[in-house]
Amino acid sequence: MVGGFRVHREQDGAGEGVQEFIGHYWAALVYFVAFYTAPHGEPDVIKPGLALLACLALPAAAAPAPVENPLAAAIARDYQAKLAPLYDYLHANPELSYMEVQTAARMASELRAAGFEVTEGVGKTGLVAILRNGKGPTVMVRADMDALPVEEKSDAPNASKVKVKDMNGNIVPVMHACGHDVHMTSLVGTAHQMAARKSDWKGTLMLVGQPAEERTGGALDMMADGIFKRFGKPDYALAMHVIADVEAGKIEVSEAPFSGADLLEIVVHGIGTHGASPHMGKDPVVIASQIVLALQTVVTRDIAPREAALITVGSFHAGTKGNVIGDSARLELTVRSESDDARAKLLAGIKRVAENTARAAGMPEDKLPEIRHTDRPVPPTLNDKALMQRLRGVWSSKLGEGIFDKGYQRGGMVGEDYAHFIYGQGIPSVYFVIGGTPGGQVAAARAGKGTIAYNHSPLFRVDAEKSIQTGVLATTTALLDLMKR
Repeated sequence: MVGGFRVHREQDGAGEGVQEFIGHYWAALVYFVAFYTAPHGEPDVIKPGLALLACLALPAAAAPAPVENPLAAAIARDYQAKLAPLYDYLHANPELSYMEVQTAARMASELRAAGFEVTEGVGKTGLVAILRNGKGPTVMVRADMDALPVEEKSDAPNASKVKVKDMNGNIVPVMHACGHDVHMTSLVGTAHQMAARKSDWKGTLMLVGQPAEERTGGALDMMADGIFKRFGKPDYALAMHVIADVEAGKIEVSEAPFSGADLLEIVVHGIGTHGASPHMGKDPVVIASQIVLALQTVVTRDIAPREAALITVGSFHAGTKGNVIGDSARLELTVRSESDDARAKLLAGIKRVAENTARAAGMPEDKLPEIRHTDRPVPPTLNDKALMQRLRGVWSSKLGEGIFDKGYQRGGMVGEDYAHFIYGQGIPSVYFVIGGTPGGQVAAARAGKGTIAYNHSPLFRVDAEKSIQTGVLATTTALLDLMKR
């Protein structure tokens, strides 16, 4: 066991032959001794103890002993020497979206020290690190860098105490509550291993430190800054995310790791009046309430039952006083989908329901609800099936089937702006997840006997050592296959 991984080395044919010969020789020798030490006059009787030893000798001698995986061992040493201190720094010093100045500077320093050419200020606070190693494929690996306005309440020794003024001028606490510190540390660990193994691969390795994933704008900003024109369009792209309800030390990969997301606002107009005379106006609270309920029929009646789709109204604001019917109500929605067709149906259905509910209430055409996006939409993150199958086979072969958390089932429809790097670009990509929570806690939660502090919780806390080493091991293993000589 190295860094939480069970590792084996394949034996070559010659080694297996030598072991088999020794095993047969030992068994024959024990049988010979047993035969000639049998009681006098009973040459066919063999002493039971030695006979048993003879039977056990062959399989015991022939079985190859587990051998340490050199890559996993190197990652474990690097974690203790360099990655653990880096993780502690990043976790204790989080920065909000588009404010990742010191974070980006530290990442740039670490990657330059590993031998990469680093360009800072790509897409505002993003960075790109390049390591060229002859002719071959260009492979991009992305890690996000920003933290969340959350007050950390874990008991971690490196817990964040940071409070800053955000972009709106508010003083807020800051925490790496989504594991981006794990992603960054794993990216640096991958850089170390790939730089140390240049004789094993060829091509160009592109490591990307992306800002503002939590604001769903960082990837778009890097694309707008011409990342692929400036540094080359990747032949393959990889990314990963630590997840609280996956066992630490394991990974999982699926066809649709993240959903597309649209954030919408609906302004519902009414005609104000006294609360005791509703007939003299049009109540926007009633109209908006009917819209909230009717929106759920878009999911259940417009979308195929087995297709992923979601509409959640998370905010409803209206009115100032109990006896006043106001002239507007405001709804805020999140809309999730995993195909262009489902997204189009959801957005069209929202418009249809909102406008026709207002019409049914008697609102004039110039007072119909207004619908707008409050943030940039995010397309779904969909893995390339052929590449996913290839890498799943590589991980299974090199790391064993035990590397997969087969008990994990993605239940929610979380979004990720990484999709902006690959959507419509024709770049085969795989986005996989790594575990963040000890196996015992995960098993208890799945059995209904415990809970896990999920990503974005103030109590979120990962098993950093296992998670980071798993991230480096899985990523480096994938890269060595994609870029092999």
